[in-house]
Amino acid sequence: MREPYRIRRRSAVTGAAMIAAVAIGGVVFASPASAHTSDWSVTCDSVSVHLKDYNKRVTNSVTLKIVGGEGALADNPDFGSTFTYTGALPPHDAPLQVRLVVTAGDGSRYNVDQVKTSQPCEKPPTTPPPTTTPPTTAPPTTAPPTTAPPITVPPTTTAPPTTPTTTAPPTSSAPAVPATTSPASGDLAETGSSNATPVIAGIAAAAVVVGAGALVITRKRRSSSHR
Repeated sequence: MREPYRIRRRSAVTGAAMIAAVAIGGVVFASPASAHTSDWSVTCDSVSVHLKDYNKRVTNSVTLKIVGGEGALADNPDFGSTFTYTGALPPHDAPLQVRLVVTAGDGSRYNVDQVKTSQPCEKPPTTPPPTTTPPTTAPPTTAPPTTAPPITVPPTTTAPPTTPTTTAPPTSSAPAVPATTSPASGDLAETGSSNATPVIAGIAAAAVVVGAGALVITRKRRSSSHR
């Protein structure tokens, strides 16, 4: 009866020891595996990668590269428990994609395969140089003089000297009758009409006589008709 009891006791102790060993091994191996930390960031001109608490008993690798680019920014086939990288990105005017690949030796569940985009850096605005504009002061206006402009008198043209007219020689005419000189007594000189004066006086006297006669005859006729 005692032998089976001892066998069962030994089996129980062995089983407990095995369970404890497995538990301790699981804690030893699972403890670093559960602390895997991967942190990385991308800016417009740089990239940073920080890996820590990886299991150094296994082989861990990391690769950092630009998508579509040649070569790699970082490449470490066995980084142990930690890895740190900070570097500049090439200048770019268009979005740039960066890829991080981490392979953990203690399980694929701790692997990392991510792509992040780096946007172009904003360029500072270019301020044009200040333009110096000339002063806009208007020139002084000079008022025109109000005085009338001087009148220019055209020069007087001297008439050409007239040629002396040649007097025609006197035509032959009746000889001039010499004027009679007045007598010394101071009487007026007789003109050419003095010979006709008596005739005119006679005619006038005859007209007066005829008119007087006609007047007398007319009165006599009137007096006779009244009787």
